[in-house]
Amino acid sequence: MMVPDWILCLDKRPCDRSADDLDIIYTRLKNSSAFEKYHPILLQQICFYCYYEDLEKGVTLFRQGDMGTNWYTVLSGALVVHISETGNSKDAITLCTLGSGSAFGESILNDTPRHATVVTSDYCELLRVEQKDFRTLWERNKNLVDGVLTPIPGLPNKDVKSLCGNNLNKGKNLVKKTDGGPNPAAPITNTPSEKLVRASNILRTVLLARAPHMIRDRKYHLRTYRRCMVGTEMIDWLLQQSSQVHSRNQAVGMWQSLLEEGLIVHVCHEHQMKDKYLFYRFLVDDEGVGTSPSHVQKKESEDELQDTFSLLAQIGPDAMMRMILRKIPEERSVEDLEIIYEELLHIKALSHLSTMVKRELASVLVFESHAKSGTTLFNQGDEGKSWYIILKGSVNVVIYGKGVVCTLHEGDDFGKLALVNDAPRAATIVLNEDNCHFLRVDKDDFNRILRDVEANTVRLKEHGQDVLVLEKIPINKGGNVTTHYKYSVMAGTPDKMLEHLLETRIDQRSEDLTDTFMEDFLLTHVIFMPTNHLCPTLMAHYHAEAGTTQDSEQDSGYYGLINKRRVIHFVENWVGVICDAFYEDSTIVAFLEELHSAVTADSASYPALAGDLDSLERIMQEKNSINDTDAISYHHRRNPKILIRKTSRDIPEPSNNFRKCLKAGDENLFKVYCADHTYTTLKLPMIASVDDIISHAAEKLCLGNDVVLCEVKSTGERVLFKEEDICITLGLSINGKLFLSSKQHIDALTPLPEQDGPSEGSSGTFELLSSRDIAYQMMVYDWQLFTCMHEYELIYKVMGRSKFNRITANLDIFLRRFNEIQYWVVSEMCLASNLGKRVTLLRKFIKLAAYCKEYQNLNSFFAIVMGLSNIAVSRLSQTWEKLPSKFKKMFSDFETTMDPSRNHRVYRLAIAKMAPPMIPFMPLLMKDITFTHEGNKTYFDHLVNFEKMHMISQTIRIIRQCRSKPLSIDSPANSKSAQDAANYISSLKVIDNQRILNQLSHRLEPRRS
Repeated sequence: MMVPDWILCLDKRPCDRSADDLDIIYTRLKNSSAFEKYHPILLQQICFYCYYEDLEKGVTLFRQGDMGTNWYTVLSGALVVHISETGNSKDAITLCTLGSGSAFGESILNDTPRHATVVTSDYCELLRVEQKDFRTLWERNKNLVDGVLTPIPGLPNKDVKSLCGNNLNKGKNLVKKTDGGPNPAAPITNTPSEKLVRASNILRTVLLARAPHMIRDRKYHLRTYRRCMVGTEMIDWLLQQSSQVHSRNQAVGMWQSLLEEGLIVHVCHEHQMKDKYLFYRFLVDDEGVGTSPSHVQKKESEDELQDTFSLLAQIGPDAMMRMILRKIPEERSVEDLEIIYEELLHIKALSHLSTMVKRELASVLVFESHAKSGTTLFNQGDEGKSWYIILKGSVNVVIYGKGVVCTLHEGDDFGKLALVNDAPRAATIVLNEDNCHFLRVDKDDFNRILRDVEANTVRLKEHGQDVLVLEKIPINKGGNVTTHYKYSVMAGTPDKMLEHLLETRIDQRSEDLTDTFMEDFLLTHVIFMPTNHLCPTLMAHYHAEAGTTQDSEQDSGYYGLINKRRVIHFVENWVGVICDAFYEDSTIVAFLEELHSAVTADSASYPALAGDLDSLERIMQEKNSINDTDAISYHHRRNPKILIRKTSRDIPEPSNNFRKCLKAGDENLFKVYCADHTYTTLKLPMIASVDDIISHAAEKLCLGNDVVLCEVKSTGERVLFKEEDICITLGLSINGKLFLSSKQHIDALTPLPEQDGPSEGSSGTFELLSSRDIAYQMMVYDWQLFTCMHEYELIYKVMGRSKFNRITANLDIFLRRFNEIQYWVVSEMCLASNLGKRVTLLRKFIKLAAYCKEYQNLNSFFAIVMGLSNIAVSRLSQTWEKLPSKFKKMFSDFETTMDPSRNHRVYRLAIAKMAPPMIPFMPLLMKDITFTHEGNKTYFDHLVNFEKMHMISQTIRIIRQCRSKPLSIDSPANSKSAQDAANYISSLKVIDNQRILNQLSHRLEPRRS
């Protein structure tokens, strides 16, 4: 009998099959009804890997309990599936019959035994794929393979495999999977926290009271699972019960926070929390000690339920992060990798790494935890196998003969040196506390990433020196195989980076939101390419012609036109990004006039420049209009105007009283004191240096030459200024004063009596004003301060004003405002002598914080909450005891938002969900940009570290996003005291001496013996 060609092709080993063989096999299979539901891509790959088998009736393909070696698809014929609960074939029952098109045997994916016996009931033709090849098919085409598997009633298919995994491993304390890797469902701590134990008990009690049907015995695969719940139902229930739960993913994280501490468990202890038809139960039910709650327990649990939801919502994101990190890298989804990447952005040890390296790390980082202090991670002299980053806890670094040489904390890393140098460990690492969490990168992954970085780094050289370093980043176009790349600037000389920008970014038509090179350059050029360097270089590019004499006159003209237009378009982008600062720089103004003259002259030779000339003239008109009028709030003409929706005719409209932005040449009136508290008043430009102040003040006060200027704070602390410092008067502490003294008599300087602050509170006025009125007026006032500040001021502040010869007066006022509000809260509380009045004030401040949060004035919100957390207020136990539980709960929620752990992760997640306009927590942004500056070099081997510029721009972009829309808020209805509230919040009197505040606090409520 003649054997068909397609079977002959399948008899060959896969590596020996030619393209023609595969075409013959594919043609035969695609026309078979057995494969009508197979995707062509999957079918083509099956053609490569499969073998043909034909079996007579009564042949046993495999038996229940056998270890599988193949996956099968039925071409023709039929097979019967038998299963026995005892394992004895005499007790077997028939489950079903598998016909043409059935696919089965996927248990080979995780080496689990066969769950049933399969016997041919007729002559059968099968296609067989070996285990190693099927795993390859699965990894490449999970979704496609998933769609063709045949579910067998009562048998674990892919979902049942997830449900129970290997039934041979049921132990509660299982710590290893069958493949030898760590079990992601194992608890990360030996002893769960008391808070979560209580939370678990409350949820179980409420579930039994409200939805007892959710916790019940369930049957699956002829086996009964006692007192268990279904994952999807658990997620549904959380979403129904709490307004704090906004998504199924969030609910997964909340349940996972209990699972990772062992308080709920997967019935077979093999899976993390999943939104699937998987069985879970509470620990007490798993141990068989669960009881029915009493009426009292139900009542207590109902009362505490919302607090429990708040707790789980707070810790859920971290639990979700750990859950993702405990997955094997191959199982991480695109969304998982993005969550890890976002986390890596805030880890100190990784701040110097490029975006591409962080994304590579996201795919290989592994979570590791150790429960006990004193555990040794590795010993001095061991082979280096991993690099560690501390997520939580601390470790001691121990060297033989020296003992503990230092302690590393959250955000620090260790172990990298041994990998880089391929050398033994230089020290022993010992846990310094219980429950330490780490991110781990293993040696092979570490070395691969280093190789990939070098392979994807493109270096442009001139005269043997690097002038531009680019990172080649693969991009996926329309889901096809990746063959396209984009180039991100890592480092370069200023001139070469500008040339690269003009040549590659100006003419781009695509809106790639991830490509921020242009904006990064414009937001940070003041650091590495000041305008006296940038402007002449731009003019040189504008006038550049073709470089060789062989170029035709036509080509030369075209080249010249392209250069001119690129420079003009660069200028358009420049003014669009930095707005008024563009016109305030005399160098830029001179350059603009020169460029305008050049374009006007060239427009005759280059008619195509006519449209560009119109754009340039509009920019010139804008410049002239700014010169003709006082510059008000930084973005007033552009975006964030204050649009007040008035609800009462009696309400004044504060939008008309725009605050003027301070400029370098503005007059500044201030006092300078002597040691005997006499003073002189000076009027100098805002940009005046300390040397200018000293010379003018010394002359008026008749002091000698050997004098210094310093700030004397209300605490008596003295801060000396350098002569080259500029714009210092608005950066003083709240009650700080400027003093002039000879160097020998600095120690004799004392604060003025008025620096102690008020002796009586303003609660009389404060209590008469509505909390919403005050919050509204604070938002309007703070918004004006916020929008007066230019983004460049952050750079000048962190890197040094004198270096740039630029002022930071607007930023100084805004930063001072935070301290002013914080100490106002503490001062009012400590100046209220009556206990009842303090309780009233405490309630009012908590309400005020809530309204500030509602208005998205997060800077004032944090200031108020930090004021109430000040030791002088938090220790007033009698006051806090009388506060109603509703307000205690509100304040507890506020403190949760302020949680500084994991680099203020709770706050960062919250603000990421908000839409502008809003006022961010400014001290944290200052911390971010300072951290970026101090943790990264500005130059490497004479090249600008542009990765650092990108990180600085990322922080600045947060500010730009916050004020990207106008402030449009409703005025409080029927308010008759709006102007009083506006006047009150703009002239706060505070005590900023912590010692005085502590003394007042102890007088109010002496320490209990």
